[in-house]
Amino acid sequence: MNFKLTLATLLAGATLASCAESAQEAAPENPGNYILTVTPTASTGVADYLVTAGSLESGTASIIGNGIEQDGTFRYYLTYNNKFFSMLYGQGNPGAVTVYNNQAGKLKKLTNFQTETVQAFAPVKDDVLLFKISRSLAAPTSSWFKVNTNSLLITSNGSQNTLTMTRNGELGHFSWLKQVGDKVYAPYFGISGASGFATAHPDSAWIAVFNYADMRLEKIIRDNRTSFIGRYFTDGLSVEENGDVYGFSSAVAVAATTNGTTTTTALSSTKPSAIVRLKSGVTAFDQSYYFNFEAAANGMNITNWLYLGNSTYLVQATTRAEKGAYSVGKHLGIVNVIDKTFKPVTGLPALADISSVTVNNYTPKDGKTGYIGVNKTDGTSYVYKVDATTQTATQGLKVEGGVITGVQYLAGE
Repeated sequence: MNFKLTLATLLAGATLASCAESAQEAAPENPGNYILTVTPTASTGVADYLVTAGSLESGTASIIGNGIEQDGTFRYYLTYNNKFFSMLYGQGNPGAVTVYNNQAGKLKKLTNFQTETVQAFAPVKDDVLLFKISRSLAAPTSSWFKVNTNSLLITSNGSQNTLTMTRNGELGHFSWLKQVGDKVYAPYFGISGASGFATAHPDSAWIAVFNYADMRLEKIIRDNRTSFIGRYFTDGLSVEENGDVYGFSSAVAVAATTNGTTTTTALSSTKPSAIVRLKSGVTAFDQSYYFNFEAAANGMNITNWLYLGNSTYLVQATTRAEKGAYSVGKHLGIVNVIDKTFKPVTGLPALADISSVTVNNYTPKDGKTGYIGVNKTDGTSYVYKVDATTQTATQGLKVEGGVITGVQYLAGE
């Protein structure tokens, strides 16, 4: 699962009324196995809605009079074990987790419970593994929780000192988590603690390897050919069909400079955005493999990717001028990690007409197809189908009433 984060904002009662008044009447339902997470555009400070669709390639889905309003600010989503998890980022406070299944094309709530607010999570075996990550040098203990996706209960929890992982005086902050065999791989970057996410060590990639049964830290693996794997709240690891693991680096580490009472940060990675590999069953970076993405993509850097299957990825990227620690790329391309190629995707709206693209996207993993949400500056939103064999994008489902923040698939009961 590429999991990559979908954030949204809160309070939708007045918004829904406003949408309904402008539309005069509610739009018809569109039951199906696809789930669109949508933030209403009629007001600021509003919550996501979940709406279903029978197809991503045509038709219309609307939140006007439809959908399930989410409760609380900053939601992120995961589809796993035939369930859809909607998790609240509580900004330091406990966050609600709401779980749904799909019955006859409509979402049905199964449960609602609370966990600590977490900064990384992933499906592992029958669980969702969650990590609440410390940003304090004085209190460097990070906590993990396992939520069983069958019982929908927290079955175990524990902690990890993330200061001892780096051995350089900085805290290790996981960018994401990934099941690899019976292990959990956790790429991380160093943070100085006192200066937010700044680091004095921008040109290293680290992965912590945990034994999943008891979450014992077994090993730290390191590479200095690129910067850290992934980005903050972004999954930079992918496990392919043969067990090989690929990781991308955005090369967006930052350094902090303090002048009097003012602290500023600036990009500090000297290594290029690149893709590296760990061979199946080997807990070490493969020194024979290195894909300089910046060289292949005319200076752009990867900000996100979606594994389509057969060593093929739909990637999002930014130019040198657009590059930033939290910048989400609006340039799409197709990468083959075996051939070490990058090919731009055509058929999208002009860059100036795109306000945002989604980072939580869907693929049937057929080696060629991906679906991504594109929100335009004129207020319209569509799902685009990307064909990796022709590197073309085709406009599909129209989503009315809001901005698409995620595209997912959930099989029915």
